[in-house]
Parts: sequence; structure tokens; C-alpha cells
Amino acid sequence: MSNNPEQCARYSVTCRRVNTTSQLSLLKNLAYLNSYFLRYKWRVLAGIVFVSLSNYFRVLQPQVIREALDLVVENLGFYRSISDFDQAREVLFDSLGQTLMLFGGLVLLLALMMGIFMYFMRQTIIVVSRLIEYDLRKDIYDQYQRLSRSFYKRNKTGDLMSRVTEDVTKVRMYLGPAVLYGVNLVSVFIFVIYAMLQVNVELTLYALAPLPILSVTIYYVSNLINKKSTVIAQQIAKLNSTAQEVYSGIRVVKSYTQEKSMGTVFADQTEDYREKAMSLARIDAAFFPIMIVLIGASTIITVYVGGLKVISGAITPGNVAEFVIYVNMLTWPVTAIGWIASVIQQAEASQKRINEFLNEVPDVEDDLSLPAKTIKGNITFEDVSFSYTKEGGAALQNVSFSLKKGEKMAVIGRTGSGKSTLIELLLRNFDPDSGRVLIDDVDLREQRLANVRRSIGYVPQEVFLFSDTVADNIAFGCSEPPTRDMVERYAGYAAVHEDIITLPEKYDTLVGERGVTLSGGQKQRVSLARALIKQPEIVVLDDSLSAVDTTTEQKILGYLNGELANKTSIIITHRIYALLSFDKIIVLDEGKIVEQGTHEELLANGGYYAEQFERQSLEAAEG
Repeated sequence: MSNNPEQCARYSVTCRRVNTTSQLSLLKNLAYLNSYFLRYKWRVLAGIVFVSLSNYFRVLQPQVIREALDLVVENLGFYRSISDFDQAREVLFDSLGQTLMLFGGLVLLLALMMGIFMYFMRQTIIVVSRLIEYDLRKDIYDQYQRLSRSFYKRNKTGDLMSRVTEDVTKVRMYLGPAVLYGVNLVSVFIFVIYAMLQVNVELTLYALAPLPILSVTIYYVSNLINKKSTVIAQQIAKLNSTAQEVYSGIRVVKSYTQEKSMGTVFADQTEDYREKAMSLARIDAAFFPIMIVLIGASTIITVYVGGLKVISGAITPGNVAEFVIYVNMLTWPVTAIGWIASVIQQAEASQKRINEFLNEVPDVEDDLSLPAKTIKGNITFEDVSFSYTKEGGAALQNVSFSLKKGEKMAVIGRTGSGKSTLIELLLRNFDPDSGRVLIDDVDLREQRLANVRRSIGYVPQEVFLFSDTVADNIAFGCSEPPTRDMVERYAGYAAVHEDIITLPEKYDTLVGERGVTLSGGQKQRVSLARALIKQPEIVVLDDSLSAVDTTTEQKILGYLNGELANKTSIIITHRIYALLSFDKIIVLDEGKIVEQGTHEELLANGGYYAEQFERQSLEAAEG
């Protein structure tokens, strides 16, 4: 939407006014923004003063024009009465011309003063709207980062993006232009109606007679626009979500040749949006001409009634011209009532969607009052149970184990057995339903969350790389920027250095969105280097070597055996790594620990672990 209300009016932007009761209900969601206005209250107050001063000088202009017109009318009769004296007429003509020039200069001066204060009012109120827009986006972004993993499981990325972009933009239109023209509207009405009443009360009432009809029409339309604006905002979010999913999964779409079907889905949703938007546009188109007719009627009434009063001697011809200018001054504010109401309706619908997320309470919160203790690396699970939803089955059931600093543990099990859930609880992305997760014999809920996560080097199953250089992706987890030598050293530990130096720009090569320019194995190893360069006390690998070949795997495992001897390590895997010496191995099945012990103990048990080891040995022999 344009920031210029006059331009919006030309394109049939909806014009309506909301009555006091409706506004109180309407603004309940926008009340969240009051704290931002208070933050910049002095700028806002200065803007209100500048608006008032601008309109004060604006209202003085018709009064100067009235004096000039009355002077012309009075001197016109005198001019005709001295028709026999050419010299006197010439002197009168020159004197009248000079006087009118003075009046013209005064009007220009008043217009200049009005323009100066108009500039300052925009530099205060509009600038405040931009500052609040920045603050609001920042607060939403910070809130997104505070919210727990469960929140992101419930909501789509496209919807999150829509609220921080489209919805904030609509709210800014309320914060700036709507507030500016709202204050301008009140100021103009006060100054103009006061000036009109000073001239003639009866003529004022006739001139304003069409306005109540316009108010009723605006009130009716405003209720429709609020409902339609909410629906349109929801449809935009749906469009964004669909587009984001297709862009993110474009390789899958192309590999299954589903471009046409996905295009059809997007076209259907776009058509739905078009129909909703056209429905709103039809309301705008029907209402705008009505508003113009009513404003025109006010001008006609003013001229007619004013003419009768001039004949009766109640007012002067200059007063009629003054009133016509006043009515035209009220034309845009009355038109702006509808524009302001339209913006407020849309902003309310958008702010409601924003508030839904801003009022969301994280399932897991970091208690900043807790001291940040040094993490040694002792891990304990005490009878831990957890389920992602109340309706779903338990992801973990009564899981208990302990690891001392420097010990290594493997977690093995079928898909869906709860291996990754165990790590989610260790990182405190979720809190257990029952039982406790402890690090250094202290419950995670009694420790600084950021401090715990900084002490864990985590390589997730689904690798994510940022659209940045290889070096910056590796250095991402460091609290202090590492040197290039350090980056290269840890890339070597992750057996990816040789791959990186073959890239066009080596470590300065941009990996592309989500690391699309790298292979699956390269992405895994870059992610591993990113975790190791943190020099964490606890290292967690969630099936992080599945995409690397045997030779590379042996290099990485050799480093894990040697350099990480004093680090607590948890490796989740489908494979059985004979090269790694594990202090403990647990086997999960349906969220329960069904086997637990060392490599030799589990082979002797003859259970799932032994079966997997035998199958893997046969595959290696056949290969």
C-alpha cells in the first residue's frame, strides 16, 4: 500500500469511520503497541504540535482570501461610481492591485509556514513509525529465538515469515500514516469548524449536514473490512508456507516431476487469494463514489445557502468563498477517515496474528538468575520418560544411565526407537514428563540453558548449513572468532580439509542455501568440524557419519578415539563401530533400554546388538 493517502484514494482505497464503541473493541489487539509509543512519546508529542501548527496556518489562508474578495467587491461598486473620473479610477485600480498583491504574498507566506511544519510533522511521526517497525521486527525475531522446538513443530516457516514481514508492514501503516492523518483529521476539524461557527452557525450546520450519512455508511463498511482483512492475512500466510516448502524441497519436486501438480496447488491458493482480495476491492469501489457525491453535496449546499444569506445581508460574498474552501479542506480529512479506518482494520488483523506468537510462552525457558557454572561433562538420566504429544505414545520410557567425564557411549536402535529424543532432552529442547536429566549432578532445569548448550558440541542427523562461506559455517559455534589456521585444523580433524581446498574459493567458497553446493558427506563433515571447533566438554553425534565412506570414517573415528579421549561423547548410530572403544552401549526399542553394557557383554547376550554386528560383519566381508 502506498504511503500517500491521496494516491490511495485515487486507487479506490476503502474509506470508512469506526464509531467509539467499535474502536474500543477493534483496538484491543493494537493496545500492545502502546508501550512503543511511550518509548518515543516526546517525538510523538512534537509531531502532534507540528500538525496543529501546520493546520493553524492552513486555516488562516481562507480568512485572508475572504478579506481580499470582500475588498474587491466593495471597491468594485466604488470603482463603478467614479466612472466619470478616469484618473481616480486608475489610482484606485493601482491601489487595489497592490493590496491584492500583499494579500497574495500573505497567502504564500502562510502556505510556506504550513509546509515547514508539515515537513517537521512527517519527520517526527513517520520516523517514529519506522523506529517502532524496527523495534517490533526485532522483538518478534527475539521471541522466535526464545520459543521452544515444540513451537516450530506446530507452525510453518512461511507463516512465521509472513508475520514478521507482511503483518509488520501493515502495522507500520497504522503506526505512521494512520496516526499522522488521524491527528491531522482531529486538528483540521477543530480549527475549521471553529472558524465556520465564528462566521455563521446556520450555514455551518447546512454545510456539515451530509457528514452523518457518510459516517453511517463508513460504520457499515468497516465491519466488513475487518473480517475480510483477517481472512486475506491468513491466506497470504498460507501462500508463503506453500512457496517456502516448494522452494526448500525443489530437488524432490523435480526428481518426482511434480512441478505441474505443485504449480496447480499454488495456482489454486493464489486464485483463492485473488477472490478474497477482489471481494474487498468491490467494497472499496462501491463506497468511494458515494463518499465523493456526499462531499460534493456539501459544497453545493454551502454555495446555495450561502448565496441566500449574502442576499439577506447576513454574510459577505467573501464568507461564501471562505466556506467553500473550508468544505474542501474537510474533504480530504473526511476521505481520510475511511482510509484510516481501513488501515486500522488491517493493522488490527495483522497485530492479532503477531500477538499470538508474542504472547506464546516457551515450554523451556532459561533462568537468567542462575549462575553460569563450568561444565565438566558428567551426564545422568534418572528414570526419564517423555512423549511429544499427550495423544501419542511415549518416545522414551523410564530411561536411566550415567556417564562420567571422558566416557563414550553408543546409542543403537531401530528407526523411531527414541535415539534422537534422548539427545533432544540432553540439549533441553524439551523437558522430560517425568524423571530428571542431570549434568554434573545438577538438574538441567536448575542450570543456565545457554551455558549448558555452549558446552555441548552437537552434530544433528539433519545437517543444516547457512548461506555463507565454508569457513564461516565451521566457525559458527565459536564464542570468539577463530583464526583461519584453527578452522583448517578442525576441518582436518573432520576429514573435510582435502575436499574444501578443491573448491573454487577454498574456505571462502559460498556453500549456497542449506549447503546445496556440497555433497551429503561433505555437509556432514563440515557440520562435525563446526561442533568440534567449539572444544566442547560433551560431544554428541546423531548418526553423523552415515554419508561418509569407510576410509573417511576411519580417519574421523581415529580422531574421536585420540583427541577426544577426555571428552564425554554420545554417538547415535545404526552402525556398530568396532574401531571405537565405547565405555557403554545402550540399545533402545520403543523408547525403552532393552540392552545395556560393553561391546563384549552385548555380543554375549545374543540380542539385537549381536544380530546387527553379525549382519554388518557379513556385509563387510561380502563387500
